[in-house]
Formats: sequence, C-alpha cells, structure tokens
Amino acid sequence: MTGSRSAPPSRRTILTAAGALAIAALTRQAIAAGYPDRPVKIIVPFAPGGPTDIMARILGSHLGEALGATIVVENRPGGGGNIGIGLAAHADPDGYTLLISSSALVVNPGLYSKIPYDPDKDFAPIAELGTSPNVILVDPKLGINSVADLVARAKANPDELNYASPGLGTTPHLAGELFKIIGRIQMTHVPFSGAGPAIQAILSGTTQVAFAALPPAHPHIESGALKALAVTGTHRWFDLPDVPTMIELGYKDFVSDTFQGFLAPAHTPSSIVELLSTKSIAILKTPEIADQLRNDGFEVLANGPDGMRKRIADEVPKWRDIIAKAGIKPV
Repeated sequence: MTGSRSAPPSRRTILTAAGALAIAALTRQAIAAGYPDRPVKIIVPFAPGGPTDIMARILGSHLGEALGATIVVENRPGGGGNIGIGLAAHADPDGYTLLISSSALVVNPGLYSKIPYDPDKDFAPIAELGTSPNVILVDPKLGINSVADLVARAKANPDELNYASPGLGTTPHLAGELFKIIGRIQMTHVPFSGAGPAIQAILSGTTQVAFAALPPAHPHIESGALKALAVTGTHRWFDLPDVPTMIELGYKDFVSDTFQGFLAPAHTPSSIVELLSTKSIAILKTPEIADQLRNDGFEVLANGPDGMRKRIADEVPKWRDIIAKAGIKPV
C-alpha cells in the first residue's frame, strides 16, 4: 500500500496567495506614504533632564522636520522606567506611540520579579542610538579629589556618605553597588526618578556623591559645580582628559555605560519601522548633530534594528548575571 501524497496547490490557490501578498505590500506602502498624518509621541520613561530625555529631544526635533510632522516627547517616569516602557509596549502598533529607553529596558528583567513588558517580544527595534559612560561625581566642597580619597573617606566614616542615582537598577546604581563591593566600603543609595533629579540632588547638597550617565553631568563638570572622579568607559572622554577611567585606577573590567534605544510596539508595520530607522540614522550621522551629541556626552552608534535587537539579546542575560553577583534580590 502506497502512502497518500497531498495534491500540489492549484493555480487558483497560487494566484490567491500571490494576490494577498501583493495587497499586503501595497497596504504597507500606503501606510508609509500617509505616515505620519498626526503628531507622533515618543515616550521617555524617566524624568526630564536625563540622558534619555536629552537624546529624545534632540532626535525628536530633527525627526519631526524630516517627517514633516510634530514629535511630542512625553516623560512618564516611575518604577525604574517600568511605567513608561510598559505604556509603550502596550500602545497601538501604528507608529504614533514610540519609545526611547535607556539600559533600564534590559536591566529591569533581572531586577524585578514582574515587569509590564517583554523586551524581546513586545517591541520592534528601530535603532540603537547612542551610549554614554557613567561617571562618579562628588561635591567639590567635600575635599575629595580622587577615587582613592573617596574610598578612604568612606572607610573612615562608614555612615557619612550617600550617593544619588537615576533609580533602582539603572546602570549608574549598579555601578555604585559594584564600586561598594570592590572598594569594601559603605555608602547609602538614594534613588531618584531619573538622572536630572539625581544631578539636582548632589548640586543642592542632598547627597554628597552621585553615579550618573555623563550627558546630564557634563555641563556641571565643565562649570566646576561638580567634580568627576572617574568615568566607567573603556577610555577617557575626549574633552575631560584629566578624568581617568576606573580601569586605569586598577578596577579591572569596571566598564558600565548607559545606552539609548529607539523602539516601536511589536507588530508596528515594517514600512513605518524602516522609515523611522532610516531617518533616525541619517540624522545621527549628520556631522553637526553627531558633534552636538558628542559634546553633550554621547557616543553616537547609529545602528539599525539589528543592532538594537542584538543589544537586547546580549544585555538581558548580562545584567541578570551582574545583579545576581551583586547580591541584589529581585523586587
């Protein structure tokens, strides 16, 4: 007895399938051609003044011009970024609600027992925008002029120092906790709702120390209002030549940065994602904008969806492992 074999598809079936594909392609083109015909919202899951907010406002203003549309940046801080990221994840996938997020996107899965999004499944990556080293800051009035001074002061006065961060589980917070472990010191962590409020805390004397991404701290370092003890990148920052890296100071592999990524809700039409990606990358590669971002403390990456997708895949397990090694229990 011979086994049965399914009949080949009929000509009608082939034509129907081809017609469906053609209609889908035309639909995507029509969507792209008419997009955007109303304001586009970019959610920033942190308070104003931080690196993600700075990036969103610089990119948003130029992207609006490129698209001939109004771009509205909406700050939705809270929950270490989870509130804003969750809102973007569950927005209509029509290209009118987008997200620019920091590293919180990939850190929070290891930090919280429950979060309102899946970084892999709930988003369509648009672009990997840029990254910034974190920086260790002190109030100049403290008389602390180096990382060695900071360690000595903390050891001599274990209950004296507290440090601000942009929030629980942000890369500056984790850098601060890692520093405490390696330096065998005690400092009290004071989390804020973003880098802007964290910087204001140290400027006002609420905290003596801060760990933050470079962009919001940069102008205050240049003015002398804050003293930078070290950056956590792989090399010194180009216009802060006197600020060493943690690696130079003997803290092996102490590299911590904060990235900014551009994403849309999953199932956003590919034509819209491609349009946003192409326009954003072109903007970031414009020399005057690239220079502006660099002067503000960003290393421009300007990678497309694949670059952002790879970063998510690489960094979720990386930060989960670091959080576990630091002894931070998921909340």
